[in-house]
Amino acid sequence: MARWLITAALAVLAAPAAGSPAGYMLIPGSFAPGRQPDGNTVVIDAPAGLIVVDTGRHPEHRAKILAYAKARRRPVAAIVNSHWHLDHTGGNAALRSAFPRAPLYASRAMEGALTGFLANSRRQAEAFLASGRANPAQAEEMRGDFATMDAPAALRASVPVTQSRLRRVAGRLLHVNLARNAATAGDVWLYDDAAGAVVAGDLVVAAVPFLDTACPEGWRRALGDIARTRFRTLYPGHGAPMTRAQFDRWRAAFGNLLDCSAGRRSDAECKGGWMRDAAAFVPRGEEGRVDGLLDYYLKTRLRSAAGRREYCAT
Repeated sequence: MARWLITAALAVLAAPAAGSPAGYMLIPGSFAPGRQPDGNTVVIDAPAGLIVVDTGRHPEHRAKILAYAKARRRPVAAIVNSHWHLDHTGGNAALRSAFPRAPLYASRAMEGALTGFLANSRRQAEAFLASGRANPAQAEEMRGDFATMDAPAALRASVPVTQSRLRRVAGRLLHVNLARNAATAGDVWLYDDAAGAVVAGDLVVAAVPFLDTACPEGWRRALGDIARTRFRTLYPGHGAPMTRAQFDRWRAAFGNLLDCSAGRRSDAECKGGWMRDAAAFVPRGEEGRVDGLLDYYLKTRLRSAAGRREYCAT
């Protein structure tokens, strides 16, 4: 009975997506209204154990990763952070504590984030908390993020990814790629030629690209690099796995959004174009939230000269 319960729970928290390559498991992220998101976690079987790509933000998400490793009776042999956003790195400390011998592969962009974006965000969050306007859920999330930032050693790579090259990670041969100045200053994405799989992190975000720390044209170039691989399944940073045809559709929608924002069409037309081109990736009921994010990104990132340049420094 106990074994059946463990198996049933495992199926709920980490079910293989349809068409997933052998040895790949998705632990889906979440983006519930009123909460900060958790990014997807992709777990890859390797000769030395499990490779965990991205560790989520909330305790519930990291608990699912640890439960999966326990149910599989395999150690986490390596951790990969696709980028520094806390919804992809917040579980680092817990996983590195549980598996202290597991190396962390990540770009060096975390260093700049700790002293720049994250430090500024923390000051704003502390002021909001001090104002007394935060509700209990918001306060809990903010304190969780503070705890993550207070353990910077867990966020720093033990194996910095400074260039794209073929590596053996936990004994598995993977193309570990670095996209500079894309969704962040340094995005790590994996290509597994044998499995026909790409793990893209936030270079692909199903419902809407998160442009908060992005260099739009650098991001467009990174999508072109992904398109040149021979993948069959792509795991985005948020959303369900994609086929090549679905990725091509998402990439075209992204390019159309950038082109529209650079032209004379109105914000409403650009938003409408995304909602048309990316309709298959916007969950029913989420249209209003996606529209709000697009409105914010158009005004602060895509149609602001300073916003377009801010994260494009070499």
